[in-house]
Amino acid sequence: MDFMSPETAILVGIFAPLVVAVLTPFLAVRNNWRDIAGPLGGVVTFIAALHVAADVLAGGTPTWIAAQIAPGIDLGFAVTPLGAIFGLVASGLWILAAIYSVGYMRGNHEKHQTRFAAFYAVAVHAAMAIAWSGNLLVLFIFYEILTFSTFPLVTHKDSKAARDAGRLYMSILVGTSVVLLLPAVIYVWVMTGRLDFVPGGILAGAIPDNVVPWLLAAFAFGVGKAALMPIHRWLPAAMVAPTPVSALLHAVAVVKAGVFTILMVVVYIFGIDFLHASGGGTWLVWLASFTIIASSCVAITKDDLKARLAYSTISQLSYIVLGAAIATQVAAEGAALHIVMHAAGKITLFFVAGAIYVQAHITKISDLDGYGRDMPWLFGAFFLGALSIIGIPPLGGSWSKFYLMVGAVDAGLLFVLAVLGISSLLNIYYLLDPVARAFFKPKHKDIKINRHPLVIVPPVITAVMSVLLFFFVDAFAVLARLMSG
Repeated sequence: MDFMSPETAILVGIFAPLVVAVLTPFLAVRNNWRDIAGPLGGVVTFIAALHVAADVLAGGTPTWIAAQIAPGIDLGFAVTPLGAIFGLVASGLWILAAIYSVGYMRGNHEKHQTRFAAFYAVAVHAAMAIAWSGNLLVLFIFYEILTFSTFPLVTHKDSKAARDAGRLYMSILVGTSVVLLLPAVIYVWVMTGRLDFVPGGILAGAIPDNVVPWLLAAFAFGVGKAALMPIHRWLPAAMVAPTPVSALLHAVAVVKAGVFTILMVVVYIFGIDFLHASGGGTWLVWLASFTIIASSCVAITKDDLKARLAYSTISQLSYIVLGAAIATQVAAEGAALHIVMHAAGKITLFFVAGAIYVQAHITKISDLDGYGRDMPWLFGAFFLGALSIIGIPPLGGSWSKFYLMVGAVDAGLLFVLAVLGISSLLNIYYLLDPVARAFFKPKHKDIKINRHPLVIVPPVITAVMSVLLFFFVDAFAVLARLMSG
């Protein structure tokens, strides 16, 4: 990987998806040309992300600065260990998501496939820029670009339900970022004179302890993409979008950008030690714990498979917020690892949900009875992805939950162990229920299964990834340790 410098790798990783987006309308003269652009762009972006991560692992901080826009504020990128993790996740999963999207859009005879592919690539571009942002202002800019680029994806079907979901999506995400996130960024600038991400944070000694909970609240609720209750409603509503968009929202870019931002703010702006010493994150521990349990309880009530998975995501995102709020080194490492583990597990579940819809036009869990033998690869993949989300060894999700538990003990927050235990039991119920129905209940009726390999292979691969991440977690664990200290 010596063929490009870390600076070049940053440019390639950020702008390769944008190039794909620009070229997609021109390549649409041949559908095959258009559809191959996404996977190829994903491969190029992932190679760049690997190069950047390797430099970070070697102790470097890959940096590219375009210009200085204010004293102490550069318009550019500087990759942190946490940013390296998110960059690997977003770029790696884009490859499989792009392949899956081709199978889904063609198999379901979706309209506006060119527009879909172009905005999908723009969203990945924004996610990569967020991952490698050099400061809070750059992160905020691309956070907004991500919101606006995903709006056409959420409203893709152009139905009343899609338009309503789009309005809710924009009102919550733009409203929270403008009213809360931007003022929080400005306040940090006024109090410190800087916005860059610094190991150990920049707020210690710059703001009084009694301000910490309020500033943290502005960030936590200003980052609407983290879907903390009560600003979570946009996420289930957005499930009206095609399933590749759901995968993008839940695993590749959008919600991961949200919890990534919160974790970046805690680690590199507040500083773990300062947040822990001030006690300013205690309220967020309780709110995240409530969101974990409450959203899991709601998930149980949903018969629509994507709706159930949406509330599962709300719960799992709060695991990451919880790790940040606990404010110990191990808990922060667990939060960083959960970005990876949840992404692999949850994209598997959404891939399977979409594949079932394409092949059998089934959306309700109650209609899955008996179809496990007709679609064994899909339900096998769903089973492995669910086990990872639950946190059962030897699946990757068990590592992040273990770190979170150790971090909670270190902080003396023993009630968090109960929260994680109850959540796991609820996960078992609502995530394994579809698999049990599919394999052990008789069919209500026979439905012809239309096989589409492009929607079968990606979830099988990501399910295998969920297993492999248990055994090959070291690189991500090292990056997580570098992040926290």
